[in-house]
Amino acid sequence: MKKLFLVIVAMLTTSIAFAQGTTSIKDSSIFKGRFYNKEYNVYIQLNAYQRNVRVPGQDIFGELPGFLGDNQDARKWLFTDVELSDSTIANLTVINDYGSEDLMATFEKKNDGTFELQQGKGSDMKIARNSKWVKLPKKLAFVKQ
Repeated sequence: MKKLFLVIVAMLTTSIAFAQGTTSIKDSSIFKGRFYNKEYNVYIQLNAYQRNVRVPGQDIFGELPGFLGDNQDARKWLFTDVELSDSTIANLTVINDYGSEDLMATFEKKNDGTFELQQGKGSDMKIARNSKWVKLPKKLAFVKQ
């Protein structure tokens, strides 16, 4: 519960800073849209610029930079913060929708036009399959839809 409270406070602080125009992220379309991974049937909904993505059925979190969703399960991994290193790399702060697990990740546009989500420091991202938790690979490829 303490983690969830801290995440909500961080989200509010980020939202206030963004509203005041103190962010240096430039508007673009590279990290905006829906990205899909066919192998695990998961997707990313992301807007690293306006940070105005709402998680379906979870309006309590308000507007976020984005989330990772699963087409076979309603649970989500929320992107509570995003920072662009350059025009091809987005650094993500990620929590599960219970607030019990968190991690850092990068989302990178590759030269071939695909995107790669790479899990970093923290928890492992998991999805539910056949009533069991399945860890997602540390590196996962996505295509923009």
